[in-house]
Amino acid sequence: MMSSESSSQTYPTDLPEEAQRILAARHHDPFHFLGRHDADGETLIRVFNPRAEHIIVLESGQSLQRVEGTDLFEWRGGANGLPAQYRLQWTDHAGETHTHYDTYSFPPQLTDFDLHLYGEGKHLKAYDFLGAHPRAVAGIDGVLFSVWAPSAERVSIICDRNHWDGRTNPMRARGSSGIWELFIPGMEPGELYKFEIRNRDGGIHTKADPYARQTELRPGNASIVAGPSQHEWRDAEWVEQRAKLDWLHAPMSIYEVHLGSWQRGENGRFLSYRELAERLVPYVIDMGYTHIELLPITEHPLDASWGYQTTGYFSPTSRFGSPDDFRYFVDHCHRNGIGVFLDWAPGHFPKDAHALARFDGSALYEHADPRRGEHREWGTLIFNYGRNEVRNFLLSSALYWLSEYHIDGLRVDAVASMLYLDYSREDGDWTPNIYGGNENLEAIDFLRELNQITHEHAPGTLTMAEESTSWPMVSRPVWLGGLGFSMKWNMGWMNDTLSYMEEDPVHRKYHHDMLTFSQIYAFTENFILPFSHDEVVHGKQSMRYKMPGDEWQQFANLRLLYAYMYTHPGKKLMFMGCEFGQGPEWNQAAALDWYVLEYPLHSGLQHLVKDLNNCYKHFNSLHHFDFEQAGFSWIDCHDSEQSVLSYLRKGQHGETFVVAMNFTPVPRPHYRIGVPAHGRFRILINSDNPVYGGSGYMKSDVFSSEGVPWNGMQQSIAIDLPPLAGIILMIEP
Repeated sequence: MMSSESSSQTYPTDLPEEAQRILAARHHDPFHFLGRHDADGETLIRVFNPRAEHIIVLESGQSLQRVEGTDLFEWRGGANGLPAQYRLQWTDHAGETHTHYDTYSFPPQLTDFDLHLYGEGKHLKAYDFLGAHPRAVAGIDGVLFSVWAPSAERVSIICDRNHWDGRTNPMRARGSSGIWELFIPGMEPGELYKFEIRNRDGGIHTKADPYARQTELRPGNASIVAGPSQHEWRDAEWVEQRAKLDWLHAPMSIYEVHLGSWQRGENGRFLSYRELAERLVPYVIDMGYTHIELLPITEHPLDASWGYQTTGYFSPTSRFGSPDDFRYFVDHCHRNGIGVFLDWAPGHFPKDAHALARFDGSALYEHADPRRGEHREWGTLIFNYGRNEVRNFLLSSALYWLSEYHIDGLRVDAVASMLYLDYSREDGDWTPNIYGGNENLEAIDFLRELNQITHEHAPGTLTMAEESTSWPMVSRPVWLGGLGFSMKWNMGWMNDTLSYMEEDPVHRKYHHDMLTFSQIYAFTENFILPFSHDEVVHGKQSMRYKMPGDEWQQFANLRLLYAYMYTHPGKKLMFMGCEFGQGPEWNQAAALDWYVLEYPLHSGLQHLVKDLNNCYKHFNSLHHFDFEQAGFSWIDCHDSEQSVLSYLRKGQHGETFVVAMNFTPVPRPHYRIGVPAHGRFRILINSDNPVYGGSGYMKSDVFSSEGVPWNGMQQSIAIDLPPLAGIILMIEP
């Protein structure tokens, strides 16, 4: 790749200053010198072309003369009806002839209104004018490029057609907006490009387009001019219904997926978005999930980052195909009744030289002060949320995925790191806010604005916060003082539950409160219960191997855990592979171990998860009051000695389920449980059922209540509670 930095050509020193700045690739407004101008009643045309031997104006046949010792060419004379946009025909050093319209004959294209809104941080669709956009100007097809780089001395488009030479296509600065633009006639969708930026200290570097809609497949990192979408959406009914859905009371069971390692093709190749649609969607439907949540598919250079070190905030990764291929994937999900959530990472970005870091030679997207602008632990940079244009960039990215790709919601990664100025920092390595506190006021304002805007402009879409602290009102409306998220991941429940399950059952009675504590705060937020990718990597072991005991006990514990999860208030999220007991930790570089489904314990676990999903979706008692106290009450939360929990799940019309969980491998024969009504109670789910790989300890599926007061109720049933098992009983009509 050639650039202006590599050119060592010297030019005459007696040239006008503007000419010298063009030749040195330092001019901030090349249109002031190049192109067509009036000069003492004559027309003057200037062209800079370091590859040309000879140039003529095609419409007039007039030859331009080379300025001696330079690659500047000039023609002066009468206009003779020369059109505003004229063509140049030139011969290169190899004798080949080329024809194109003069780039510097076109007027500015961006409106002052767009520039003003962007500067105010209020342009919700900044992607409509920043980046690369094919368009026709004066009936001439080409591509309009624009980029925000306020501290640059000069910005150029570099691409194949100009041999990646930054001297050839310098851009026009649009005043104090910090935005540069250039229309290149004849350029087409599919072409690679970058911005070459000369900063005010004289350094030159190349950058991918922050607003690129398509990106070269790694290890390349050039941006691609994306053409208009050819995909015809067929999910109008889904989108319409989504806007009307009472999602607070609807079932939501989310299958979290890393597209690069769910399954692979022959020879370990990635499956395409279209192949994944045809394989993944039927599996998700069969398993009873309602939604797929994708680990970030925003473009990223390093596979091992799982997508969280994003460089393309508007570009679906090329690993799996084109933007239209991804549109097909989402459309296919919707037409089959499956929602799609996208993991989105506005909390930090990587230091890769081609991306956002010190974009124009200054700390542009990040804070200049590393105490606010750098995550020491992660080796990444932090967005400057107080800067209008940066906030606009992120807000536009969020709306882009929701509107252009019909995404149903965004899971916002690492919210805690955004909220606290001292997050994961040593004393003295952070600066307080204007009130002396550790809250990041600019990030808080950004998150509130994000939630207000997405909910207003993309009705029915949801936002979910991965927030691991006790920050109040994360999922409460902004007008009440909350952050405005739809839901929050319940990290406390997840950590307590997994810590409890990892205990040897003989010791669990000493940790009983780790299971019961969650009900103290279960309804303070709209919680999602997550068993996510983060819990099965980095030495934490797979879900199966977190469980104590021999193989049978490991699977029994896991079945019990999932039965507990699906009967606990809150929406559900499970990472791929957890549903069938993947053995090794998750490895992003290889497909899941699907072969294990040949073994009964694995297939039995998968069968249970499928049945739990379907029961959760079908029965109002298990989902309607996921976020409300009215849907849950304890029967007995105090039986720590036997490590048994029992509770009620209630529906909106009085439907009631009885749930009992035995967290030891010791069967509990004739275990008595208080019930709220007289009648017959039938088992809906028994995780110890042999079809799931269980022992089959229970010999009856139906129990009649007795007038024996128990647990504060007038009726009770006595059941043979299986070892390491969860059961759900429903009252027969």
